[in-house]
Amino acid sequence: MPLQQKIQSIAQDRHTDYFGIADLTPYHNRIPFEGGMDITTYPRAISIGITMFHDIVDQLPNRKQRAVCIAYKHHCYDVINVRLDNVISELSSEIQHAGHRVYPIPASKRVNDKTISAVFSHKMAAHLSGLGWIGKSCLLITPDRGPRVRWATLLTDAPLSATGTAIPDQCGECRKCVDICPVAAFTGRSFHDSESRELRYNALKCQTYFRKMQKNNEWALCGMCVYVCPNGQRNS
Repeated sequence: MPLQQKIQSIAQDRHTDYFGIADLTPYHNRIPFEGGMDITTYPRAISIGITMFHDIVDQLPNRKQRAVCIAYKHHCYDVINVRLDNVISELSSEIQHAGHRVYPIPASKRVNDKTISAVFSHKMAAHLSGLGWIGKSCLLITPDRGPRVRWATLLTDAPLSATGTAIPDQCGECRKCVDICPVAAFTGRSFHDSESRELRYNALKCQTYFRKMQKNNEWALCGMCVYVCPNGQRNS
């Protein structure tokens, strides 16, 4: 079985909902700002995604309730992140055994406290592989489930074929995620790959908001930009 078919089959067997392979060439000039020059040596990225549970996400307006907070953090964050990391690790081993280089990126681990970012953008990998577009919330918006998906990424030099290309912005004039944000962290500016994230999103506002909730002994949870996006709601 060809390597690409084999790893896609593994991802599907592990109940991932999204699988894509991205050509990183269009993003090459931006990569060093995230993970350094070493990351630029990987020409391709494998992106996998698992959908959050709608009945839990739909309860986010009641996020001050303990039960809602625990359910979301556990099942839509911690558990799904572990599932993603396990699949990425298995794919990495498969590709390395085939003689190629791999660099698995954790599903949710910050490496830069100043920019509040990971070593590589999961959203960008999914975007470049044709799985969705970057919305005004700076989240990856899939056509069918909106931003209600968590992602993980594997960088590699394996000779794999891209599964798609970047999907153009389809948010149009919608500003629901911008307007619902409790700390006005989003500017409402549409995504352009040549511009920095800071023109669209102030991550420090979110971090400060969470820290304030923790200091006040409140449940530190928001996710309203995930909840409100019409692309992910089941009745859309």
